[in-house]
Amino acid sequence: MRSIVLLVLALAVSLHAQNVPYDVFPPAEAPYYRVRYEASTQPGELIFPVNYTIWVPPGVKSLRGVIVHQHGCGEGSCKSGLTGAYDLHWQALAKKHDCALLAPSYEQPEKADCQMWCDPRNGSSAAFQKCLIDLGAKSGHPELSKVPWALWGHSGGGHWAGGMTLLHPERVAAAWLRSGVPLLTANASRATIKTHSISNAALKVPVMCNPGTKEGVTVKEGRFAGVWPANEEFFTSMRGKGGLIGVAVDPFTAHECGNQRYMAIAWLDACLSLRLPKDSGALLNPMPSDGVWLAPLLGTEAIAAAKFKGDKQKAIWLPNEAIAKAWMHYVKDTALPDTTPPPAPTKIQVKGNELTWEAETDLESGLAHFIIERDGQQITTVPEKPVNPFGRPIFQGLQYSDTPTNPLVKMAFTDTKAESGKKYSYRVIAVNTVGLKSK
Repeated sequence: MRSIVLLVLALAVSLHAQNVPYDVFPPAEAPYYRVRYEASTQPGELIFPVNYTIWVPPGVKSLRGVIVHQHGCGEGSCKSGLTGAYDLHWQALAKKHDCALLAPSYEQPEKADCQMWCDPRNGSSAAFQKCLIDLGAKSGHPELSKVPWALWGHSGGGHWAGGMTLLHPERVAAAWLRSGVPLLTANASRATIKTHSISNAALKVPVMCNPGTKEGVTVKEGRFAGVWPANEEFFTSMRGKGGLIGVAVDPFTAHECGNQRYMAIAWLDACLSLRLPKDSGALLNPMPSDGVWLAPLLGTEAIAAAKFKGDKQKAIWLPNEAIAKAWMHYVKDTALPDTTPPPAPTKIQVKGNELTWEAETDLESGLAHFIIERDGQQITTVPEKPVNPFGRPIFQGLQYSDTPTNPLVKMAFTDTKAESGKKYSYRVIAVNTVGLKSK
């Protein structure tokens, strides 16, 4: 028998794929599709070129939504968006809900004004909606232009995702804002940033703010010290009006993404399960009001809303007990528990002394690495020595904006110690990031 394990290769690039030019993409062959738009010189339109790459789950008949993984500001972060649609962990979330996974890559020069794309009103909202039409035609899924959006954004991408939520609340199933939020009130130090307003419809969209503790919570000085005050203002304004919004402070990080994906994917999974309609293109379901849990702002303990003694309009909103318990683990040490092993690898092939295989990731904990066995004995792991300066080591590596390293890691191993002409029996076992092995 041949079983397979997923491994997490952590070839983390310190800040992003800084030496990879914008035109070095993984190939966009089905189930991947890509469109590129040139910069516009028309007032109000997007002044940067942009690439949109999408992954469509093989075999899906009709898409129910699209999950958007939006990078942050700066040339390096923009380049990191080139691999966002190829992330196996985020693909697992998309596949579960019959959603596409889309990753933009704006070609913003390093010193250019990030607001010219991360404020959706400066042309990026229109370009995004155009790409859904064009990618829908390319992929044979025209419903893509009408299905709901689940938005994840880092830094300027959080500003964008939050802005899209405020501008198009009827389309947004949920939004996770990592280290970036839209501005609601004018500030002299941020005079170039336009403010947003809050509509009643936006208050019904589940939103999670996710700053790092070193971004102004426990570390009050430095480049990113202003992130928490902006998050606190956004949360207080939304929650004070009854918004379905929470805060999950990463207890270890500054602006890097750390282990947030394990909480973000679990939270988005819960929101999509409740909000996505069964029929493609139908209206979003409202979030249920029963089963909600609450927690004090910057606290670490949540409780059922009916038992919460404080001011509920100042409390962190959590959709249900399962997410509340996961949140309590995350804000303490990011170690969300998991008892489910990853899926076993498939399609293992041996050509000469090279092994190749395919594998899907574990929704709860992703993929850390693969174990390679020859004749029942472990001979190596892939990667051999996984590393990741931003969080748990994962098979595809992790860039600063939570995307796989570029070029993409391959599921392959060359047995250099195999003797020519001799027959061997190989097994490949997947291991998730909490150490559980596939069967």
